[in-house]
Amino acid sequence: MTRVIGLTGSIASGKSTVSLMFDDFNIPVIDADKLSREVVMPGEKAYKQIVESFGETILRKDKSIDRPKLGAIVFEDEGKRKTLNSIVHPAVREKMLEQRDAHVESGIKSVVLDIPLLFESKLTNFVDKTVVVYVDEHVQLERLMERDGYSEEEAYQRINAQMPVKEKAELADAVIDNNGSKYNSCEQLESLLQEWDVV
Repeated sequence: MTRVIGLTGSIASGKSTVSLMFDDFNIPVIDADKLSREVVMPGEKAYKQIVESFGETILRKDKSIDRPKLGAIVFEDEGKRKTLNSIVHPAVREKMLEQRDAHVESGIKSVVLDIPLLFESKLTNFVDKTVVVYVDEHVQLERLMERDGYSEEEAYQRINAQMPVKEKAELADAVIDNNGSKYNSCEQLESLLQEWDVV
């Protein structure tokens, strides 16, 4: 029986770093962010729907979607953002479930769904267990400013646009405290996977 693990965190919490660690335990990771880029490639159903909804002005010369241009449109207009999400999110979910089910059928011990908005999008029914990568807010703020070159105000705006990582931690089955070193986080992950008997 395959154990499906949902991995989430908040901006600059180190979720991507922890996501890569599953590789050390030969556990496959299905990444929702990667899938959201795949489903908008030319020829995909979601791509056609986006072009129908937003027009060809959002396309580059090679007919691929100009993500910054589309981003600028949807960030200024909530209605358009909802339209885009109503196209992209179902397409991502469909692909994610296809891949998850293929892993389950192969009889693998566990598979990870890396979903940034796992709780916000109410997708916990896709997984058996949830893990949140947690950092204190001041660490999150410093990492975000350092990583993306944001001012303190810009960093706070992005942090406050999401569900607080504290709230996510309260909802999760397990928490990886990522305030320390990568090695420390990896040790926590290893003992968690052993506890859940998935390695």
